[in-house]
Amino acid sequence: MSDCTEVRKEIAQLFTEQMSIEVPTEDTDLLDGGILDSLKFVELLVQLEQRFGTQVNLNEFEPENFRSIDRIAQFVVQQASAPAAD
Repeated sequence: MSDCTEVRKEIAQLFTEQMSIEVPTEDTDLLDGGILDSLKFVELLVQLEQRFGTQVNLNEFEPENFRSIDRIAQFVVQQASAPAAD
């Protein structure tokens, strides 16, 4: 999946429908705004893996990738286009 606009829409829908979180805009800071706490973050990771096949290596975890819906979408698209690790 490479269309960032479509991924952004799916992630916004994921927040609303699966996680019951209303995010005002795609660039709202989820971390500083307290919208995404530690439990919801784990739920987000599970949802991203189920929906997009995205896996986050905790050794290479970057909070900036999860700061907003827009950043999450960019991360998902980047992961989808990255070569698979052997």
